[in-house]
Amino acid sequence: MPHKTNFTYRLLTRFIFLFLFGSFSQSQAQNTTQTHEDQAFQEGEWFKFRIHYGAVTAGYATLEVTQDANKAEGYHIKGFGETVGLPRLFFKVEDYYESYIDKESNLPYKFTRKINEGGYTKNKIIEFDQTNQRAVVNNIKKDTTITFDTDPMVHDMVSSFYYLRNFLDVKNLKKGEETSLTMFFDEENYRFKLRYLGQDTIRTKFGKVPCLMFRPLVLAGRVFKEQESLTIWVSNDGNKIPMRIKASLAVGSIKADITEFKGLKNQLKVVEK
Repeated sequence: MPHKTNFTYRLLTRFIFLFLFGSFSQSQAQNTTQTHEDQAFQEGEWFKFRIHYGAVTAGYATLEVTQDANKAEGYHIKGFGETVGLPRLFFKVEDYYESYIDKESNLPYKFTRKINEGGYTKNKIIEFDQTNQRAVVNNIKKDTTITFDTDPMVHDMVSSFYYLRNFLDVKNLKKGEETSLTMFFDEENYRFKLRYLGQDTIRTKFGKVPCLMFRPLVLAGRVFKEQESLTIWVSNDGNKIPMRIKASLAVGSIKADITEFKGLKNQLKVVEK
């Protein structure tokens, strides 16, 4: 199997989790406390994405919100991504991501990442100390534990998305405005820039859905064709769930569309069936 093909399939779930759940900005938040009744999501929420090249389905990814069994005021968010069909024969991917977040602040206190991408494996558990701005990384595969400094209110790949669903200041967003996010991933602090593109109504399997459009600014090069190659559509309603992601890659274009959901806190806004 050529290296480029392997590399393409390795991007599938990384694309979903890294640029869907880690591409928003904290700087648009108005406050960091909300009642559970005001939040955009709730226990029992679940949705599924189809990752595809045109008509060819390459993989699926799911996210589910449950109660943290060990902490009354915590959510346990479980993400899973895998290749399917012909792509799975070429390059098997099974990625698990789990984030444990405080129900009121939506800040993470624990994050796990267990992946197998064509034999490339990682298994890490990160414990966040938000008060002292530290992250303790337990690398199970290498049997090491290292403590790193983090920025204030740091997020993991999954928690950032849920945080912004609650605290993104939609009413005051201005077209072309750029903001940034700090996220701790593996063993490093990362910063992303995000540009708000405006509103759009897209056709989905559920009907036409009004959306907010965002574009993470990424480095051009081996993977992406240019700096602005990613576009994310988020439902413009009380849920703020991702409806579509599209990326132009050096090896072609890839899309992810939401195909199933249940347990939404609010009814999905559909303007035309």
